[in-house]
Amino acid sequence: MTTTTQAAENTWDIEEFETTPVPADHRRRLPSVAAVWLGFPMVLTCAIFGGLIVYSLGFWRGLLAIAAGNLCLMLYVGTLSYLAGRTGENFALTAARTFGRRAAAIPSAFLATIVIGWFAFQTGMAGAILHDSLGWPEKATTLAAGLAFVALTLLGIRALSVIGMIAAPVYIVLGAIAVYLAAQDGSTSPLSYHGEAGSAALSFGAAVTLVIASFIDSGTMTADFTRWSRNGREGFLAAMSAFPVGNSIALLIGGLVVAFGGATDPGADGGNFLGLLIDHGGVLVPLAVAFVFINLGSVCAHCLYNGAVGWSQLTAGRMRALTLILGAAGVVLAVAGIWTYFEQWLNLLGVIVPPIGAVVIVDQVILPRTRLRSSPAAGSVRWQPFAGWAGGAAAALLTHRLAPWLSDAVVGFVTAALIVTAASVLTARDQKDCPA
Repeated sequence: MTTTTQAAENTWDIEEFETTPVPADHRRRLPSVAAVWLGFPMVLTCAIFGGLIVYSLGFWRGLLAIAAGNLCLMLYVGTLSYLAGRTGENFALTAARTFGRRAAAIPSAFLATIVIGWFAFQTGMAGAILHDSLGWPEKATTLAAGLAFVALTLLGIRALSVIGMIAAPVYIVLGAIAVYLAAQDGSTSPLSYHGEAGSAALSFGAAVTLVIASFIDSGTMTADFTRWSRNGREGFLAAMSAFPVGNSIALLIGGLVVAFGGATDPGADGGNFLGLLIDHGGVLVPLAVAFVFINLGSVCAHCLYNGAVGWSQLTAGRMRALTLILGAAGVVLAVAGIWTYFEQWLNLLGVIVPPIGAVVIVDQVILPRTRLRSSPAAGSVRWQPFAGWAGGAAAALLTHRLAPWLSDAVVGFVTAALIVTAASVLTARDQKDCPA
């Protein structure tokens, strides 16, 4: 006989704990949570980025930039995941501890909205890729893909684990085939590839920022995934499955395709290997089509889940209802062609988002070990993290404009951390000097 608990697990409305911490008896084992993150960065977009980086910097310097960006992501996302595993709280609840209960709506709404833009971009990309590669009608394909991705997200956290387990091996197998084909067809050796971008090449710092920016939004909102971990240590390890493991593999495959000379237009499409698979025909054509839907479906479902959980917390709504509303908006934006504004979107992420996670990490991991962290009344606004966020974003923007050889994402992170620490020191000093 099916128990009550088993029956509940089989119902449509599985509890997602949108507004409360995940209880200990609902936490998931490390492989299940790690699977959510492992397959997320194994997306065709990362192959494009990896190819662009290697095309700009050459093979070895490109690998160094990829390694540096993933190290930053590991420390950043891993620490936020540690907090999530320790408390069971999603990003919105975590942010409330730092910014104040009501004020946390600002960074939460900002991030929960940006991920819907990512959903729209990846959905539009699915239609465009299949249109360019096989001549499929772009808008109809985009619409069908978007509806499928929304349906997948409605299944909740369990579906993200399953799609991650599928997407990762599919990416690795087809990516390895693409690298093999590029090696067979090409005439260059990756070990001696020095890049060909010329004056249009990315700087080393810009390449590091590109690696960071590709997942900085969902990486900042990692608590929505890793709150299901049994403890902080497993939360950190779950994030490591993506950074450096999954993301490095995804970027490296694109870089190898370019370095072997297998990319058709590496200056624009980087290491996009889908055309390479389709051009060789046979069974690779249906496999490439399936790859597009599995691969981009994985990242779209993760982004839409982030947005739905975030807005559920802000509106006291239910995750699945918000999935339908936000998913519909994202599909409309995708069909309308919003994904073509991708470059501007990445610049926004690289400049504005890293300081948000930086102030959360400093406020909840470093300052509690000192006597510098203030404890305001419930619901009040804490100005220190907002000062860190604003200062970090401003520093990153100036770096982007005036010092493009540096990583504006790293500059923003470090500046935000220093500002929120200095602001906390000033607050502690004022409180000490204030008469009782």
